[in-house]
Amino acid sequence: MGNLIIFVVVVGYGIGVWKFWTGFEKTNFTKSLPNRIALALLWPALFIANPSYRRNFQKALKG
Repeated sequence: MGNLIIFVVVVGYGIGVWKFWTGFEKTNFTKSLPNRIALALLWPALFIANPSYRRNFQKALKG
């Protein structure tokens, strides 16, 4: 059961990274590769802590 939970969390994280990566052009963030990588990899923490990031993440998901 524990392995299933870990698997679901990892897959969810990966889906979030992928969706943000593919929709990055629709956000208001500076269009640079290091910025894109950092924002994609840190999405769970930024989503929780930053309302501006949350709005931009929603824009990226719509893409």
